[in-house]
Amino acid sequence: MKTNLLFNQKTVFSFEVFPPKKTSPLETIYSTLRELGYFKPDFISVTYGAGGSLNGQTTIDIAHAVKHTYGIESVAHLPGINFDKAEMLKILHDLKCAGIDNVLALRGDISPNVTPKDDFRFASELVTFIKENGDFNVIGACYPEGHLEATTLKQDLIHLKEKVNAGTDQLISQLFFDNDYFYAFLDKAHDMDINVPIEAGIMPVTNKNQIERMVSMCGVNLPKKFKQMMEKYEHHPDAFRDAGIAYAIDQIVDLVSQNVDGIHLYTMNNSYIARRISEAVSTLLAVPKSA
Repeated sequence: MKTNLLFNQKTVFSFEVFPPKKTSPLETIYSTLRELGYFKPDFISVTYGAGGSLNGQTTIDIAHAVKHTYGIESVAHLPGINFDKAEMLKILHDLKCAGIDNVLALRGDISPNVTPKDDFRFASELVTFIKENGDFNVIGACYPEGHLEATTLKQDLIHLKEKVNAGTDQLISQLFFDNDYFYAFLDKAHDMDINVPIEAGIMPVTNKNQIERMVSMCGVNLPKKFKQMMEKYEHHPDAFRDAGIAYAIDQIVDLVSQNVDGIHLYTMNNSYIARRISEAVSTLLAVPKSA
């Protein structure tokens, strides 16, 4: 099933997982998926590559298991910068053979250890190629506070519009910790006639190192109340974890109350955190958006 069709029915609730590192057995992800399945997400997206692998087969295998073993619709991430057109054609063929209908088309992060390819310098180029070479629902990324490489949010929105015009069917946002940034982003996107469904990406922060890493990678702003939470509980791991979960739940309650299209939870492969949040918001998600 193409996941963009879900938004006509309900507030979508989805998860993201990633393949285990080379040092971890592959079986660990299947244990996590089994537990995540109890919470009945609308779909699960699988990030690209295991431990730096460039063939993406692990992502395809996990996405196949999500759909065919655990009965949940799946999305496979595709970073264009790692492939030329011939390689991408093979991946699209493998995805279709695996029964995967949904892909998240990304430019991909530039790694100092991997020489980037030139065929897909921008996500919009990859979207066009996918649409020309397969019957996929194409998802794109968006950045409520602007991409780190964009000069301004306006410039970033222009590129987002190009990506949607190329055929992107729905969007998932980068994480954020201040909902007002997301609402302002939605207003600007709608003003530019970007009218595809946009899910809000939420990451529960459960330790200080995690947030420091996210800020350096994504450039997100931290509200005052979030900083106060960090300072108060940084030396109390259990309290920090629970405060981070509570903060994420508070974000989701507000977002769902404002009738957002959906919530995409960055689970970090932690089924305990996913369970706590899913149980807290399940009744909210069951209420029709028109209510």
